[in-house]
Amino acid sequence: MSAEKDITLDEKRVYGAKAGSTPAFVATGAGLARVEVSADLVGEFSLVHRGDVRDVVGSEGRLAVAGDDALVGTGDGFEPTEFGPATAVGFHDGLVAAGAGRVARHDGDAWVDLAAVEDVRTIAGGMLAAAGGVVRLDGTHVGLDDARDVTTDGEILAATADGLYYLANGWMDALDGGFRAVAADGDRAYAVSDEGTLYRRTDDEWVDTGAPGDVADVALSDDAVYAVTTGGTFLANAGEVSGRGPDAREAEPHGGWRDRMLGLPEARRVAVP
Repeated sequence: MSAEKDITLDEKRVYGAKAGSTPAFVATGAGLARVEVSADLVGEFSLVHRGDVRDVVGSEGRLAVAGDDALVGTGDGFEPTEFGPATAVGFHDGLVAAGAGRVARHDGDAWVDLAAVEDVRTIAGGMLAAAGGVVRLDGTHVGLDDARDVTTDGEILAATADGLYYLANGWMDALDGGFRAVAADGDRAYAVSDEGTLYRRTDDEWVDTGAPGDVADVALSDDAVYAVTTGGTFLANAGEVSGRGPDAREAEPHGGWRDRMLGLPEARRVAVP
């Protein structure tokens, strides 16, 4: 299935795409939005797939989307996989999807069931964040309760209803309170609280980044940090990795955050393939 052909012109708002821009994708209740960004300069954005999108993940230029079906593509077009309604998608030795209590991997020709796990929220590496906690793809429970998000990029962090945790010699406390999202790349780590506050890990503590609005999710690229608020505002900050320094960031609005209202309801996830 290619990208939707009947997207009307008023659903595509152009603010001047810049040379060298790369896409970020936002999962919303109205569909999947593609946002062109270059570091923290936000260019054009458009709705590239219509329908309730519950999750989106990117890996090595590929994109997976969870909605009425699990879709896979490059962002310019998507193909159906006939998984059925999906709540979460990921890449681990191929495309993995979860929905209706089923976790399965696509082998290139068909879906192969891996486990029965209810209410899966996120798939990352070989782990699931689910209502029952953090679970391996084979259904083995590895700890915690009510996990909302998990990352395995460079380290293992889990956002749960009662705290943010990292895996070392067992699950260790990082921050108290409810958390809804987490992202890391081995050097940087970010987490979003239930109140929508975006935290960044420094050498010895987690600090409030000052990101404006009720943040829903966060994603990392090589040269920037991206986030989306529940109200559909896209946020970008390249100050921490561009060499501009803290004084330059403090002189900018929102402590270095640039924002663009997408006008799409129920924003949930952001991904950079």
